[in-house]
Amino acid sequence: MPPRRMPDPRQPLLDPDGHLYVFGYGSLIWKPGFPHDGAHPALLRGFHRRFCIWSRSYRGTPEAPGLVLGLARGGACRGVAFRVPAAGAAEVLDYLDEREMTGGVYHRRVVPLRLLDGGGTRRAVAFVADPKGLAYCATLTPEAMAAAIGAGHGIMGANRDYLLNTISHLREMGVRDAGLDRVAALLPPA
Repeated sequence: MPPRRMPDPRQPLLDPDGHLYVFGYGSLIWKPGFPHDGAHPALLRGFHRRFCIWSRSYRGTPEAPGLVLGLARGGACRGVAFRVPAAGAAEVLDYLDEREMTGGVYHRRVVPLRLLDGGGTRRAVAFVADPKGLAYCATLTPEAMAAAIGAGHGIMGANRDYLLNTISHLREMGVRDAGLDRVAALLPPA
């Protein structure tokens, strides 16, 4: 009798086309950090991009926390769907889990994305903010976000750079995010 083949644990994360798709909506847009063989403009419905996670290391400190983006329920979000060949999926998922899943602030979910360059709908991995996480802060006003972002500086640099890089790369894609633009307009002088 031939040996029983174990199921591939990555299989539920792959799109039926055999690739892994990863949805970038913040720093993954401009700093994915993993190999991919395609990047498509994409739309995710049912979630919106929001500064809703305190950062006490990457973009702030415990004394002066910064903020990072999360996907919060409601609305829609445009970003980038990175296509990763199945052969590289495990390595990319390990990298993303190490990058995004520390601190219990995100849930890794499979979501339907519409590729805006005519590629149809794909199953993609997205990192969604955990509203039960200790770092979750969905009720901040734009003024409070701007104050925290203006003061935040962590091991990955100034929090304002995170915001401005995201806005800049979204604009390169032809996307204007009114919420991010409002926070940027309220930033205190550098």
